[in-house]
Amino acid sequence: MGKRIFLVVSFLMTILCVNAQKAIVTEEEYVPIRLNSIPEDAKVYYEGKLISTTTPAIVRLPLRAYVQSGKKKDRDARMRRSADASAIELVFKKDGYRTGTEILKPIIHEDGKKYEVTWPESVIHEFAESHSSEYRKDPTIPKGEYSKRVNRDNPGSTSLERTIIRWYFDSAPQGARIFWRVISSVPSEVKNTNETWLGSTPFEETRSFNIQGLTYANSRDVQIEIKVKRKGYIDQNKRFNVRQAIDQQEISSFFDMVPVEE
Repeated sequence: MGKRIFLVVSFLMTILCVNAQKAIVTEEEYVPIRLNSIPEDAKVYYEGKLISTTTPAIVRLPLRAYVQSGKKKDRDARMRRSADASAIELVFKKDGYRTGTEILKPIIHEDGKKYEVTWPESVIHEFAESHSSEYRKDPTIPKGEYSKRVNRDNPGSTSLERTIIRWYFDSAPQGARIFWRVISSVPSEVKNTNETWLGSTPFEETRSFNIQGLTYANSRDVQIEIKVKRKGYIDQNKRFNVRQAIDQQEISSFFDMVPVEE
């Protein structure tokens, strides 16, 4: 009989302990969080869903905290466990880098029967290069620049924009007008452009690449078309691969103009 009573008492105590440890779930709130990464332009996922196609960005996530109730003397330990139980995981992905995660934990304060939950305002993830990274296949790419994109919102931040290219063109006879345009095989990343006047032959200039959307990753899929025009002569044009021009640090050619037959 005594053993049976002991088992019943133990069972009741277990139930009471479980109830005491039952988490209090706070109301869901949309929390603004600033996302950033080094390098930038990464995709961010939460619970398997894409929440941002680029970084930096600000997103609003529906979050709630799971607070463990208990005795006042154990408050600090309970708040730490509550923060761990409420933590969320953000996954950062970027081509050429290892996928990484960042854990966000709230700070929880207990005031009587009320709980104040404060989430981090921002998170930043620093990528590590992938062992199968394109940098290992192509040592000519500066470290950290493989997927760095030329962007007018952050001008001058890429190695491509700081690489000086010599542009030189001449023709016989001289005085031909020179036009250039961008021809892209990846228009979703780099847009095709209309012809832009460059100058007249002979022409020589040093300039950097500021083609919007250009990266080392897509530079092989982008070409520069040079066209020369002179009255009484047939128009001529040549195309130059952007990646080759970057490696050679030069775009140059000579145009032997052909008269128009009357």
